[in-house]
Amino acid sequence: MTSPSILLPGDHVPSDVLPSTTSAPLRIGPGLRLLYQQQEPQSKTSPSAHAISATHAGLLSVDQKRNAISVLSFPNRRYIPTPNDLVIAQVHHTSQDYFHCILTPHTPHALLGLLAFEGATKKTRPMLKQGELVYARVLSVGVGAGTEIELTCVNPATGKAEPGGLGPLTGGMLFDVSTGLAARLMKASSSSAEGAAGVVILDEFGKKLESKGGFEVAVGRNGKVWVDCSGSGDIAVKATIAIGRCLREMDERNLDPNEQRKLVSKVLREMKIDV
Repeated sequence: MTSPSILLPGDHVPSDVLPSTTSAPLRIGPGLRLLYQQQEPQSKTSPSAHAISATHAGLLSVDQKRNAISVLSFPNRRYIPTPNDLVIAQVHHTSQDYFHCILTPHTPHALLGLLAFEGATKKTRPMLKQGELVYARVLSVGVGAGTEIELTCVNPATGKAEPGGLGPLTGGMLFDVSTGLAARLMKASSSSAEGAAGVVILDEFGKKLESKGGFEVAVGRNGKVWVDCSGSGDIAVKATIAIGRCLREMDERNLDPNEQRKLVSKVLREMKIDV
């Protein structure tokens, strides 16, 4: 369920809109920061007290079923790194201990440790070159302007790559979208219900391209979408371009689910891809 409340940076989330479930911990999503939490609820029927503030402007989204709360950013907001964000980074250069990566243009480089990959050693670590892409998670963000942003491709607690295909992205094509659409795509991918967050475009392509081998997709909250079709030859290239084209057009025109389905069919016809 989505609340119509609009939050600005520093605003506190009203306690009466928080999920009432006490059987599971509250999941705090992007755009919010936990200030403090009362350890014991006053009663079994009342939730623990949380003090939560917004770190950027957006619409407050409350999911009672998942016991989660987050902020949906405005579509064209610039990306502000937040710990645990999934991002697509581009390698700029390598130093003795780090890959220096670009998250967004004209911003300080993010640091990705040379050994921040599952099972990586000095001999087996990925040898990423300038311009190559990597799917990573924001590990930490310093305080203040110009501070370091650190990325990782493993779970620090286990040393294992997390579900979701973290690591180098080989092949495929990269497309730029708004941070708002990126957030919606990620929300839709985490939901089992078709059309979550008003996005059906990737589901529609999945159905129509299944006979062509399907495709892989990685979405970064920094407004990047990587697409790689599994087919071979011209069909794979055309299908990849078709997906990117539809994402860009959907983003620019703010299409609803029915319009997205029509757009997919139209673009596939224009690209002469038989499905």
